[in-house]
Amino acid sequence: MEDQGLKKYDLIVIGGGAAGFYGAIQAATLKPGLQVLLLEKSNKLLAKVKVSGGGRCNVTHHCFDAAQLSRHYPRGEKPLRNVFRTYEASKTVAWFESKNVKLKTEDDGRMFPITDSSQTIIDCLMQEAQRLKIRIEMGEGVVKLERDGSGFKVHTQTGKTYYSNNVLTATGGSPGKQAYDWIANAGHTIVPPIPSLFTFNDSEKKFSDLMGVAVPAAEVRIAGTKLSQEGPVLITHWGLSGPAVIKLSAWAAEHLHNIQYQFTALVSWIGPAKEDDIRLQLLEHKKNRGKQKVLSNPLFALPQRLWVRVCELADIDDNKIWAELPQKNMNRLMEFLIRCPFQIKGKTTFKEEFVTCGGVDLKEVDLATMQSKKMPGLYFAGEVLNIDGETGGFNFQAAWSTAYLAAKAISVAHW
Repeated sequence: MEDQGLKKYDLIVIGGGAAGFYGAIQAATLKPGLQVLLLEKSNKLLAKVKVSGGGRCNVTHHCFDAAQLSRHYPRGEKPLRNVFRTYEASKTVAWFESKNVKLKTEDDGRMFPITDSSQTIIDCLMQEAQRLKIRIEMGEGVVKLERDGSGFKVHTQTGKTYYSNNVLTATGGSPGKQAYDWIANAGHTIVPPIPSLFTFNDSEKKFSDLMGVAVPAAEVRIAGTKLSQEGPVLITHWGLSGPAVIKLSAWAAEHLHNIQYQFTALVSWIGPAKEDDIRLQLLEHKKNRGKQKVLSNPLFALPQRLWVRVCELADIDDNKIWAELPQKNMNRLMEFLIRCPFQIKGKTTFKEEFVTCGGVDLKEVDLATMQSKKMPGLYFAGEVLNIDGETGGFNFQAAWSTAYLAAKAISVAHW
């Protein structure tokens, strides 16, 4: 293996994504003069930042309370509460604004750069890294990490060896467990990675001709469990998508993996609804609007095409008026409004925005400093840990926060 001139860095950061860049920048800022090297295995830097939020980069979420913020993480909720008490979303916003990158908040709480371009975030991080003289090497995937006296030897796939006092691992999530092999070989337990944040594939495709129809406040449940989420649902040509579905996929990631993504999803198109209340509303409508055609007059502000489909499933004829609607059709209508079944077989994951449930076991990391309990001087940040959030800027916020805590600890480490 080729030694890099025996130069010893103060810090080697492994991974050129959000957590890696933020950790390197914060460490070099908190301890001026720090010699930092960032290693990235691919030939792209900040690739996930580039594609996130449809190319706009969903930097964080407008949730500035640590306890509340932590509730958006299926894995890592309790440990993150203290992490966010030290560094939560408002500090991320303040940091970017201090670099002349203003963020805006959308109605659902997601925060984006006012330019609506992820390139703004990339340029900001790259310029800071350059200003702080952080050395960046691409095409250098780490294959082995070993102790070297009080520091480390970092071996890469190109046969090079780099030396450092401290190492920050920020390699992100990966669908393959082998990506974590060198971390496991350094003594850490890896919770097997499985997908989180995905959409549901409907095997029957009975709604596929309604692709593009959206409902703003639905509820999606997994039959036979207590797992459910509320929010917008979008009908696609392959099945179901939208925030409620994607959020549910995160909270149900392990369960759905175990049942091989074959299950019944029950959709309430009108949100969490009590049967008795809906029955009452339908009866009142029948009484007060008896002469109206059922199919032509959607209730609950549902899109016309979706209402017609629900009525068809309830066996309601085109010309049927409310006054003539038999009780059995009324019951079926209610059933398809609040428990519309979809036979799900499989999922669709957007590879560029792949998020994993799994990674380095949190029990082996000191969450106050992000330092390994197994190997002092080794730190972790971001999605390489067994931490993942819902969609909406939460995964980036976990990256910024954990990277900052690691950088802070590294900046005061004994040299």
